[in-house]
Amino acid sequence: MRRRIRRWRKRLRPLTSTPLFPLLSVFTAGAIGYRWTENWDWGDCFWGVLVTLTTVGYGDQVPNTDAGRWVTAAILVGGLVVVQQTLQWMLSLQETGYFQLRRRQRQLREIQRMRQHVILCGYGRIGREIADQLIAEGVRLLVIENSPEDARAARERQLEVLEGDATLDETLQEAGVFDCRALVAALPNNAANLYVVLSARGLSSGCRLIARADSKEAERKLRLAGADAVVSPYISGGRQMAAIALRPLAINFLDLLAGSNCEVEEFQLRSDAARCGAIDGRSLTELDLGRRTDGALVLAIQSRSGLIANPNGSTQLQAGQRLIVMGSPSQLQSMERLLGEALEDASVLKA
Repeated sequence: MRRRIRRWRKRLRPLTSTPLFPLLSVFTAGAIGYRWTENWDWGDCFWGVLVTLTTVGYGDQVPNTDAGRWVTAAILVGGLVVVQQTLQWMLSLQETGYFQLRRRQRQLREIQRMRQHVILCGYGRIGREIADQLIAEGVRLLVIENSPEDARAARERQLEVLEGDATLDETLQEAGVFDCRALVAALPNNAANLYVVLSARGLSSGCRLIARADSKEAERKLRLAGADAVVSPYISGGRQMAAIALRPLAINFLDLLAGSNCEVEEFQLRSDAARCGAIDGRSLTELDLGRRTDGALVLAIQSRSGLIANPNGSTQLQAGQRLIVMGSPSQLQSMERLLGEALEDASVLKA
């Protein structure tokens, strides 16, 4: 019984610590007073208290006894004080940021439910392009942005936004770094991206980290910090422009591929040969992956010994290899089912 009483006290404490409780008390006491002095029904009693407190004037129902008038006077005096305190309390909530805090708490609860999402740190020019590509792929995205203007721009695109410093462990934990599919550090500052990668790798060893770098030195440091992939917009842009100048048809083909239904996906085979089953040690010809997946194409195979581009039919699959496969979503799903228990992980590389 005592535990039940303590539990109810704990539940009622937020209400009793605000002016809303005295206001509710005035309503209740006034209604009881009218019930006792005027013998009105309860609906009329509460209506009478409301009319008295709002000072809108009585209609056809007024207190007819001296006791009822004393109740009315008490409601007016006590009610005005309580109403004033309530209004001041509500104004103070706005000034102290109470509503912003509640909104952030609701947002954090929504973020905690996210699984297999991509965390994008930075919504600048590079970040917006990244977000557009991920949205086009239907990937669930969470943006971490410290700038109010950029955060507002992300919200206008109907993106989930967490305002905060992405270099802090607390912010990454709130963003769900333990359950995310990948984290992209696209901040305009090399040092900030380095801090993000260090923090994320320290929190989650299995998270896939992609970082932006503006120089080769920054790229080297980011890889040492734990980044799985580092991209330099300047280097990549220069290489692409040179490639367009030398091989325009090939680049146009890649652009057409990006706008088509084809995807490039990587399939990581388990490192334990026993768990790879019938896949381990068999050639591509024996497995007949192209026919059995209705057209999926193995572009390359990454292993410890290096990268095998455009593997021929005699190439054997081994435990620990990573297959880079191109195909439609249905073909890639067939590939995933075909690899079965031998598959450790699969993720889309590029649309």
